Amino acid sequence: MAEDPNTWELETRLVRGGMARTPYGEVSEALFLTQSFAYDSAAAADRRFAGDDPGFIYQRFGNPTTQMFEDRLALLEGADVCRATASGMSAVHASLCGLLRAGDHLVAGRALFGSCRWILSEWMPRFGVEVTYVDATDIEAWKNAVRPNTRAFLVESPANPLLEVTAIGAVADVAHAAGARLVVDNVFATPIFQKPLALGADVVVYSATKHIDGQGRVLGGAILGGAEVMTEAYKDLLRHTGPALSPFNSWVLLKGLETLDLRVRRQTETAVKLADQIAAHSRVKATMYCGRPDHPQAAVIANQMSGGGNVIAFDLGSQAAAWRFLDALAIVDISNNLGDAKSMATHPSTTTHRSMPEEERLKIGLTPGWVRMSVGLEGAGDLSRDVGRALDQA
Repeated sequence: MAEDPNTWELETRLVRGGMARTPYGEVSEALFLTQSFAYDSAAAADRRFAGDDPGFIYQRFGNPTTQMFEDRLALLEGADVCRATASGMSAVHASLCGLLRAGDHLVAGRALFGSCRWILSEWMPRFGVEVTYVDATDIEAWKNAVRPNTRAFLVESPANPLLEVTAIGAVADVAHAAGARLVVDNVFATPIFQKPLALGADVVVYSATKHIDGQGRVLGGAILGGAEVMTEAYKDLLRHTGPALSPFNSWVLLKGLETLDLRVRRQTETAVKLADQIAAHSRVKATMYCGRPDHPQAAVIANQMSGGGNVIAFDLGSQAAAWRFLDALAIVDISNNLGDAKSMATHPSTTTHRSMPEEERLKIGLTPGWVRMSVGLEGAGDLSRDVGRALDQA
């Protein structure tokens, strides 16, 4: 008897959601490495292109392996539709392009990943889109930024790299009152710990490169939302501009989803311990972790997140001290990625947020002493020893 996947528990959705077996009955999802598809007749091709018959046409439009990944992630997120893209940045870019046109206005939280800031500050204005940045934690600032031509809001929550958390529901209310749509980058929280659509967001984006893959193998991205916005804003855009996710990467990400819940929860258990250790060290000036009660937005976190995640940020007071810490690490890698099985640490001011003008970095509190660390799956004792030794040398 067939079951409704929407009634499944989260763990079952991650393992079996979207599964579409071929007549061979394979247990592991099939990998369809094909550019195009054949038809029984010219009339069959005509019906397929007209949308009268279901089926695939061309890999840029859709692929059976990619559709399994999209269906599984949509089931996990609670979205009507998911569309996969070649990278997280292609997902962010497309999510905005689908909602905006020349003459429109976008309001965005000031704390953004460096490449996101570049798109908003350098790229979108070339095509006649105006952008206003606000303190994402200040609801009045969102309200005051609205103009008659405001069409979209963008926020990262938690934000990269200092883990600022935005009240998604409150910002969604402001956006909807203005006739705008809210896009939330949910990569740090993951779909395990936060559901932006349930909180009122219209569109959610992911870099699947991070926790969804989680093992340093492939790039990928995703855009998720309700059927109306996904059709109206993104169907033709993604179909014709071609930021398609490769079938091989889709297959890798499908396998990553199977263990996502296990990995994220284990990483978070260790991150909680390390965050307390880091915060207690005499060399550390400040610590940001979404699982600590001293986080500035702890009340918001308690309302909309079910876990603190695996990313910690801490201030060692100077770039020299931050670099001494990084260079002293023996287990944790110096790397700008996050969400990996391997623990990684980076100096945001000279890596992920290097392209952001210093004045803008200072506005979000990113001084040169900050380190961002993504906690992996290594033994908690080994990581504690490695981090403690590096802090002593900072």
